[in-house]
Amino acid sequence: MKTGEGRNPGDLEARRVVERAIRVDQAGEFGAVRIYEGQLAALRWTGRVNGEAGRKIAAMARTEREHRTTFDRLLTERRVRPTMLSPVWNLAGFALGAATALMGDKAAMACTVAIEETIDEHYANQAGALGDDEAELRTTVEKFRAEEIAHRDEALASGAEQAPGYDLLTRTIKTGSKLAIWLSTRI
Repeated sequence: MKTGEGRNPGDLEARRVVERAIRVDQAGEFGAVRIYEGQLAALRWTGRVNGEAGRKIAAMARTEREHRTTFDRLLTERRVRPTMLSPVWNLAGFALGAATALMGDKAAMACTVAIEETIDEHYANQAGALGDDEAELRTTVEKFRAEEIAHRDEALASGAEQAPGYDLLTRTIKTGSKLAIWLSTRI
């Protein structure tokens, strides 16, 4: 099967599917890096950066930087226009990260759970839309999806669900993340 094969009238052409995938994934990984940078900054401000949560967040941030580097490269190689919302994601990501870490280690981990569950679903849908002609991109998306799931699992094991207001916090972050995905594919 090829990307876009069997599409209906009005569906995106294969090239547009790939452009949107690369654009939104680069934006998402950029945002993830900024969230972790915000969390690490808040942990430094509060003297908790060398604790267990700080070490875990720093490790997750390294993975997200590798993901971002891959999508930065793909933007250039495939001549895909990045989202024009990067300045917004720069500030919003850092602010979200700092705010959740200031709420406590478990809230920082709850943020990770919310983001990674949203990305898991997003990457699964994306991998399903990419055909054999985009096998390399699909493999990258599937690999990154597995790493994001590992981050979610680590955050859950770190007590994320014990964060005050966990359900409200994660629902809010998921809603914002889904909106960011929708906007970044288009703008």
